[in-house]
Amino acid sequence: MWHDNILGAIGSTPLIRLNRLSRGLPGTILVKLEATNPGGSVKDRIGISMIKAAEEAGKLKPGGTIIECTSGNTGAGVALAAIALGYRCIFTTTDKQSKEKIDVLRALGAEVHVCPTHVPPDDPRSYYSLARALADEIPNSFHLNQYDNPANAQAHYETTGPELWNDTDGRITHFIAGAGTGGTISGTARFLKEQNPDIKIVGVDPLGSVYYKYFHTGEFDESEIYPYLTEGVGEDILAGNMDFKLVDDYVRVDDRQSMQMTRRLSRDEGLFVGQSCGMAAAGALNWISDHRGEIGDDAVIVILLPDSGFRYLSKTYDDNWMRGHGFLEEPPGVTAAAVVSQRRQDRTVLFVDPESTLEEAIGSMAGHGISQLPVMEGDEIVGSLTETAILNHLIANPDARANKVRSAMGDPLPVVPDSIGIRELSAHLETELGAVLVKRTDNGFDIITKSDVIGVLALSQQPSRNGNKSD
Repeated sequence: MWHDNILGAIGSTPLIRLNRLSRGLPGTILVKLEATNPGGSVKDRIGISMIKAAEEAGKLKPGGTIIECTSGNTGAGVALAAIALGYRCIFTTTDKQSKEKIDVLRALGAEVHVCPTHVPPDDPRSYYSLARALADEIPNSFHLNQYDNPANAQAHYETTGPELWNDTDGRITHFIAGAGTGGTISGTARFLKEQNPDIKIVGVDPLGSVYYKYFHTGEFDESEIYPYLTEGVGEDILAGNMDFKLVDDYVRVDDRQSMQMTRRLSRDEGLFVGQSCGMAAAGALNWISDHRGEIGDDAVIVILLPDSGFRYLSKTYDDNWMRGHGFLEEPPGVTAAAVVSQRRQDRTVLFVDPESTLEEAIGSMAGHGISQLPVMEGDEIVGSLTETAILNHLIANPDARANKVRSAMGDPLPVVPDSIGIRELSAHLETELGAVLVKRTDNGFDIITKSDVIGVLALSQQPSRNGNKSD
């Protein structure tokens, strides 16, 4: 048997039982592995569905251009269908998405526009707005609009839901999934509840998305919207495909839990999956644990895992990225004091007075081979001076060497106690300054940079010759 084109390989994804991660929890806990779709994600299902619906409605003509705003996975699914059916693709996405996702879209022949993440949805620069604008400008084009396009949810009503029902012989009791456009959870839930209204549907939301609070209160709270790192899930809008009436409960998970669970799925279960998979699994396992008294041993719980880990090699599966965001498991006993004591070179902290001249500061920096100076006035840290700030002043005014340090200094470096743990220390290092001052118990100061932390952690995790970790 063979398929006429790549589209025939979409769907019929496997159900796999969790073993290690489900220990001590009631029921049979399964995951639906959508990474086995040819485009690597659940979104392959909606690409062909939305295109076929547009053709039937006469909105997409032969040789036309498909335009869509995407976090990456929908774009890949749409691009596969476009190749098979003879369309051109233009996608808008955000600078939050992984490099791998953007590379995949371009490899599939699409034109990709990368937009800023942290702008309101109605801002002309947003990926929503740019997609609409391109559709207005380009002849014979159609904006699929996965957020409000009913063919999105319909794809899951016709495929994902029936697969879950048939593959569990109608025994499924719970379905748990994340939601972005809402198509996956809503379309699947509609089918399942038509078969058995008692099936529980649980949504999982990342911290920073509006869905969790909206479900529980009915309030669209803009104060709930803030940046988060988990890709492809959650929203800062209420998508038309998100049907909250079909959902029985909603839980929330932060980035740290999502990233760590993503790695655990790979390490403990052999499931090499993406960030939103870790989020869905973390939320699901937390919910199951909290409701264990209501769940019988005969329960069959399915968690949908949307995509592949290959989309996140430069992020979740990169130790430096994880460490930089404070997501790696914290080694016991690693504090700021430990970083200072274990790093490979001593570093005397030099300060500069705000009334000193830039020329004096330049001499101090050059003489000691350092690129930044904390600025101290009396006993108070009042600012910081960097090579970049000095360079900008000298470019603007070659005579600025005689100016006071106060005129060029920036925000002060964060000051932390030497007892601070590595996770919190890493979070402080995520600022643009990229360094912190450590207040010692003798009231002196040390300075720590990202490279110090990485170096100490790499050393602590290096195996010794006898196969054990070095002390």
